[in-house]
Amino acid sequence: MSTINDQHYIDKVLQGDTNAFAVLVDRYKDMIFTLALKMVKNREEAEEVAQDTFIKIYSSLSKFKGDSKFSTWIYKIAYNTCLDRLKKSKKDDLNISIDDFSSHLIKTMDNALSALEEKERKQTIQKCLNLLPSDENFLLTLFYFDDQNLEEIGKIMNISANNAKVKLFRSRQKLAVILRQQLEPEIIECYERER
Repeated sequence: MSTINDQHYIDKVLQGDTNAFAVLVDRYKDMIFTLALKMVKNREEAEEVAQDTFIKIYSSLSKFKGDSKFSTWIYKIAYNTCLDRLKKSKKDDLNISIDDFSSHLIKTMDNALSALEEKERKQTIQKCLNLLPSDENFLLTLFYFDDQNLEEIGKIMNISANNAKVKLFRSRQKLAVILRQQLEPEIIECYERER
């Protein structure tokens, strides 16, 4: 089954067919909600952010010029809506020093994670991602789970692709530190003894 592209529905909405917007909402609602949840870390707030995002998308649909993919444009609106929500609630995020990072730590983490069952590994990674500051959680999610490239991430987060690369590197370092703190010490000790 071929999917009619987003631009077809955007054009229909702009021509007055408001029902066509439901197709776009249906296509992107899960993506927007998931990203909002990663940033605001609260289900009810994420639902509100997703609603606010779609209201903003609808009201500014005529501003979409096709310079980037429609999904990139939507991600950017969702990201900014999340940032606005976080500023309002003034949540302080856990800050992890990357001074605790070392390449040995990453190797140990990779070995320890490979010992865990797949489901448990995913739960552990998700739990650790949620401990990162919202923007870093968002960045890692875009890159690893939503397969966005650095150029697209830069557009979404309103930074350069090089800046996105640097932030991605630092976010991975922080995630490694959090993973080390969260994993069972005996698993880590087991792998350190085998080295």
